[in-house]
Amino acid sequence: MENTTTPDDQYFEHHAFVHKRLSTENHRYTTGRHRLVDALAESAQPLTLPEIVEIAPDLAASSVYRNLEVLERCGVVNRITSGGGHAHFELAEPLLSHHHHLVCVSCGTIEDVRLDDELEALLDQNLNLLADRASFKPLHHSLDLHGHCAECEDPA
Repeated sequence: MENTTTPDDQYFEHHAFVHKRLSTENHRYTTGRHRLVDALAESAQPLTLPEIVEIAPDLAASSVYRNLEVLERCGVVNRITSGGGHAHFELAEPLLSHHHHLVCVSCGTIEDVRLDDELEALLDQNLNLLADRASFKPLHHSLDLHGHCAECEDPA
């Protein structure tokens, strides 16, 4: 069966999800928050606060930062820390496909990476074994591989 979801359908589904998450935590889905979600959704990679403000100059940095904190607490946004001195933000997994990150500890760039289904299943299996041994009930996993990107790699 063919998937008939259009970009408009996905847009409305994203915003309905965000509205529901915010409402559950007694927060309003304001125009500023809506614009912030749009800016994150339009990006192909996690963004820093200055990058968000550059993409959406109509949003004040102080407002963006406060709204990012609310969206993060409500499970709409994920914060990724890097060695570059800035936190990066992206929409949470229910709004994006499952993926991991390559994080450069020198310049702070973050690249999204997706594992093939077989490798992802193997990772899940091993993480579940570790969790079982520790009597831990996992909900989900994320993998951030920290190192040096090609531009920052020291040839020595």
